[in-house]
Amino acid sequence: MRHRFSIVAACLVAVLPTIPAAQQAGNVLIGYCVGLKGLETAKAAGFDYVELGVTEIAALSDAEFEAALERVKQAGIPTPNANLFLPGSIRLTGPEATDPEQQMAYVKKAFARLNRLGVKILCFGSGGARRVPEGFPKEEAFKQLVAFGKRIAPEARANGITVVIEPLRRQETNIINTASEGLELVRAVADPNFELLVDFYHLASEKEDPTIILTARDHIRHLHMANPQGRVFPLAWDEYDYAPFFANLRQIGYTGRISVEASSKDIPTEGQQAIALLRRAFTATPK
Repeated sequence: MRHRFSIVAACLVAVLPTIPAAQQAGNVLIGYCVGLKGLETAKAAGFDYVELGVTEIAALSDAEFEAALERVKQAGIPTPNANLFLPGSIRLTGPEATDPEQQMAYVKKAFARLNRLGVKILCFGSGGARRVPEGFPKEEAFKQLVAFGKRIAPEARANGITVVIEPLRRQETNIINTASEGLELVRAVADPNFELLVDFYHLASEKEDPTIILTARDHIRHLHMANPQGRVFPLAWDEYDYAPFFANLRQIGYTGRISVEASSKDIPTEGQQAIALLRRAFTATPK
């Protein structure tokens, strides 16, 4: 009997890796980038979690932060992600970059608070903070970003957080505009707590080939989503060419989270539509 059981178990183990990536990707959680003000709204719309804003959290007094913690608890919706990492007053590039000690003072305070909120993934967009001053060499600015990444990664690890660089379209910053460039930064930092985010809105704005998903598969830790036509909630499969992006995500078996980072005039209704669309997109091509 034991021999038969061992044979069956071995067969099952052999079969498991052949499960289609599309089925594995069915576990993707869908969130909403809205901050503290939208906790209840996001939950009512059916989102799995809320993506908070770090600058908002870091600016709170100690008493206000404790109240925010209680509010999150009462709202009953997880907050495993955060974005809006650095204020524009903290400069990362150029000859007048903020002193590293000042940078880290902000980072340590923010990370400690995010840890208490249960944040696991921190999106590093912060286009103003990383914008390269006119005339300053991009190569030097890139080195400054690498140095910053190497400084913050150990602090992130100590707080159970992975920082993910977010490529932003050229209208928002002038360095790390594509996922390919983001991947280059990730590889230069070379730390498991500094990885990559892919935002469909920015990818489409920069007309980047979605096959970057396949190239960067080992480093993608988070996704942002919006309909590029107006940066609004994605509602219908035929409103934009989403197919190649999600086909590649299904191919790599992506099982992380995806946050809707977009505007809506009717969150209760459009939130449910967006969630339904994204759930179908991760399991099969919607009709």
